[in-house]
Amino acid sequence: MSKVRCAIYTRKSSEEGLEQDFNSLDAQREACAAYILSQASEGWSLLPEYYDDGGLSGGTLERPALKRLLTDIEAGKIDIVVVYKVDRLTRSLLDFAKLVETFDVAGTSFVSVTQSFNTTNSMGRLTLNMLLSFAQFEREVTAERIRDKIAASKAKGMWMGGNPPLGYKPDDRSLAIVPEHADLIRQLFRRYLAIGNVRLLVEQLEAEGTRVPIRTASTGRRMGGGTFGRGQLYAILSNPIYLGEIHHRGKVYEGKHEAIITRDLWDQVQARLADNTQGRQRTSTARSPSLLAGLVFDENGEPLVATHASKHMSNSARGGKTRYRYYVSRSLQLGSEKEGCGIRMPAQALEEIVCETLAKQFDQPLRLISQAGLEAQPSQLEQVTLACKKAAIELRQGSSPVLGQLISRVELGYGEITVKVGTSELAAHLDIAKAAAAPELLCLTIEVQLRRSGKIVRFVEPGGKPFCDSEPQPHLVKLLKLSQAWWREMQDDHLSAKELSIRHSVDKSYVSRVIRLNFLAPKIIEQMLAGEQTADLDVRTLLGLTALPLRWEEQEHLFLAR
Repeated sequence: MSKVRCAIYTRKSSEEGLEQDFNSLDAQREACAAYILSQASEGWSLLPEYYDDGGLSGGTLERPALKRLLTDIEAGKIDIVVVYKVDRLTRSLLDFAKLVETFDVAGTSFVSVTQSFNTTNSMGRLTLNMLLSFAQFEREVTAERIRDKIAASKAKGMWMGGNPPLGYKPDDRSLAIVPEHADLIRQLFRRYLAIGNVRLLVEQLEAEGTRVPIRTASTGRRMGGGTFGRGQLYAILSNPIYLGEIHHRGKVYEGKHEAIITRDLWDQVQARLADNTQGRQRTSTARSPSLLAGLVFDENGEPLVATHASKHMSNSARGGKTRYRYYVSRSLQLGSEKEGCGIRMPAQALEEIVCETLAKQFDQPLRLISQAGLEAQPSQLEQVTLACKKAAIELRQGSSPVLGQLISRVELGYGEITVKVGTSELAAHLDIAKAAAAPELLCLTIEVQLRRSGKIVRFVEPGGKPFCDSEPQPHLVKLLKLSQAWWREMQDDHLSAKELSIRHSVDKSYVSRVIRLNFLAPKIIEQMLAGEQTADLDVRTLLGLTALPLRWEEQEHLFLAR
């Protein structure tokens, strides 16, 4: 009899009761273990690994133990997953479909101890889908009730929990002022009004040794102790809590808590912030902004300054100009660098790779929180996930203020780029706590190479594949269309290459080089149409080939991005 390897997965939505010697997770595991033992005659055997998620919602797959379980399933280590109830696995129908697909690929089944389900037949799947539909409905109704309750409470001016803003401490359903911290908040507002620049205020605070006060959350976790960052100051200066107000979904309510600053001071600071923002927006509309200005350095610590060059568009009816942006070594910009030294980096290519690198971090909220040394309560996970999703979308659109608020430094090394993210700023952006032992900076290193393809400059991975999603090259697409059109013309009109060259007044050898592109391997054509070809595959490369290999395998070896 073959051995059937069984893994038990347990989950509890809240942390309540987890500190007990025998909690809900233990009860679930005990029931599942007893069921597996009852099937010993069928060869069932319990694996020793524990897959327990305590205090995590079933509405998301972002659960550490579940991820370990799926990894082991994909590795072929598990034959059957045993759960107490199906909703312990997931409460989302969409997530359930993803799990079943993973199970099917690995040949893994799952069993519910208290419900009779067999995922190996269609009736079992139908029953499961119906049950999960009700579970998802229940979760959505519960979420709606919670949202309505929060909205009603905020309309009454209540504080609905979470980490209290600096200057306050929780006081039942309200906030109480912490005098020494409130004085610091008033100073920050007044000093910003006097200076008018958040970056300069950050530099002054750092030079004075002013640090974020250390506070202890209700859970016993310590936060603060680091220097103030730009993102954190922006969050403080624009937080209406300090005015004694509660904002919720665009509406303003009078809070039950006492204000720290006056209405006059608040209005002046908001007007100054708005003026600065509008100034940046006007610049952005008229001139493509350099998102990383003041943040880029080479491996020797020399800064790269943002600059641009304009070129007349010869084919433009209006005689307009094309603007090319760069990050250039300061010594090279000032003319003090020797010829051949220094760095001249295309701005758009660098900004794309930095935005994509940061966006990939936001794609995995739990991993990002862990790496940065941040601390989020289970009740905050949905809020954090939504904030991360929004940040990732904005970063990929290249329109996110997150970039300037979070990034401390971008260092260009040989064959790699290091992006340094301020963990204090990240914690402030996600509105969660930072652990006392958390690093000041989260360093993200990417191995890349700079390649030029025609007039396009891109960063590519070591294998030659573009690092970021790219648009198809218009000249390549146009060349492929021309190749197909000429080939059809030759077939329909029974023309030779020489006759076709005479008809179009081009050289015969050019016709031959274009026509042979009809015989490119389909995978290569697919990559070119998707903009995913290797950086060195351009019009010049294709037309400059002395001969094109006949076998598709040989072509793919030459040109296919890995």
